[in-house]
Amino acid sequence: MSNDEPGTVEEEVETERDAEEPADDRRPSEESDRIEADESGTADDRVETLETELEEREERIDELESRLKRTQADFQNYKKRAKKRQTQMEERATEELVERLLDVRDNLNRALQEESDDVEALREGVKMTLAEFDRVLDAENVREITPDEGSEVDPQRHEVMMRVESDRPEGAIDEVYTPGYEMGERVLRPAQVTVSDGSDGE
Repeated sequence: MSNDEPGTVEEEVETERDAEEPADDRRPSEESDRIEADESGTADDRVETLETELEEREERIDELESRLKRTQADFQNYKKRAKKRQTQMEERATEELVERLLDVRDNLNRALQEESDDVEALREGVKMTLAEFDRVLDAENVREITPDEGSEVDPQRHEVMMRVESDRPEGAIDEVYTPGYEMGERVLRPAQVTVSDGSDGE
């Protein structure tokens, strides 16, 4: 068979196979590029999603910080208003007390200006003024502290001035020197008392 004669069937098949081989060699590379492109796109999408979430969280943090500052400012303003109202109430209460005490002072002043030799009438006027003063104290829930003689000393309500010779038990109140005063549960001034040293009881 000469070289110009057509080849056999086997040779034609091999020729076709050789022609197709370059195409087969390119397929894996193209597939790899496609996969890498897909993966790159997925990563970019993920980064974009995370950036969006981060921006939203930062905005939320800014909003919460702003609300916190407003709340703190509102609370400070509330404290200032409450303190101002308390001060105004205390000032008003003091004014009302002073107004009532002025009436007592006026009565005492009138008693001093009274020209009379009637001592009993003067005493009666002072007693009435004292009763009026006691009503003022009573309205303010002020009570007199006057312990009974012979009772035990209460360090919270009594102030011992001195120890004296007495037939009372040692440490017992012998005499109330000056009464004390309390307002509600608060002692304004303790009662001043003397106590027995127990020497005459032996």
